[in-house]
Amino acid sequence: METRTAEYRLSNEIRRNLESCILGKRSEIERLLTALLAGGHVLIEDVPGTGKTQLVKALARTIGGQFRRIQCNPDLLPSDITGVAIYHPKHESFIFRPGPVMANLVLVDEINRATTKTQSALLEAMEERQVTVDGDTYDLPVPFTMIATQNPIEFDGTYTLPEAQLDRFMMKISLGYPDAATERQMIVSPNATSPAELLEPVVTSAQVALMMEEVKRVHLDNAVAEYIVRIIRGTREHAGVQLGASPRAAISLTAAVRACAYLQERDYVIPDDVKQLASPVLAHRIILHTESRMNGLKAEEVVQAVVRDTSVPVRMER
Repeated sequence: METRTAEYRLSNEIRRNLESCILGKRSEIERLLTALLAGGHVLIEDVPGTGKTQLVKALARTIGGQFRRIQCNPDLLPSDITGVAIYHPKHESFIFRPGPVMANLVLVDEINRATTKTQSALLEAMEERQVTVDGDTYDLPVPFTMIATQNPIEFDGTYTLPEAQLDRFMMKISLGYPDAATERQMIVSPNATSPAELLEPVVTSAQVALMMEEVKRVHLDNAVAEYIVRIIRGTREHAGVQLGASPRAAISLTAAVRACAYLQERDYVIPDDVKQLASPVLAHRIILHTESRMNGLKAEEVVQAVVRDTSVPVRMER
């Protein structure tokens, strides 16, 4: 119990460190930490200037792990991400030079500006946590989390993310504009331009890896598991949906709610954890019928309706 209390304290220190840098975004920070501890990847979709890059930089400095940034553009090649094998004359052999994906925290900036071929190079890293170069396989470090950003309003020179890749992001979140009080606090701060650079690590990547193992041991009652399944199947049966949530989505939601419970200092999942995370975990995986989209229906609304119509378990074992 003392060990678990210490790990809870570390998670609170991570949260406080990020909130000291990223103002007014407690909910978004909580979701980012949830994905990190659940071993998932995050897609941040928002307009420029809302703090997406600062948030990822702040997280990287907070956990003291290796951080790499990939700035996507149409000229980016798959080898620019995974790395290359270069022939070394002195040793008369090929030596692998790792690419930026070989890090604990990888920021893929403006992912929708990379070509589909380059985007597909990320799939193996996201799903298998490894890269293959010239037939040789290289494991990625632990922890490994990819956080991609995209601008939802610029379409010139962009490529739509394929459904298979969207399905590998555990969550899709948006930061949005700050409220007036927070924005004023930001502009009068002497460190407003680069607040993340001043942060000091509060944990190590090894400690984060241990916390991830603790998350896997959070209890999931059979009734809550059934609740998750009913929600997943409800997205497939909704009249406005062409393609509902996949089995991978069910696995991602399960991992996410375990991490959510852990961050709330509980060793068991409750239905409210599922309600809280259903939309950010499921909405970006759902494809609506064309007619539904033209009528203004949104995937988030579908998930909210399904959750609202799904009966909540009232008895659970702990």
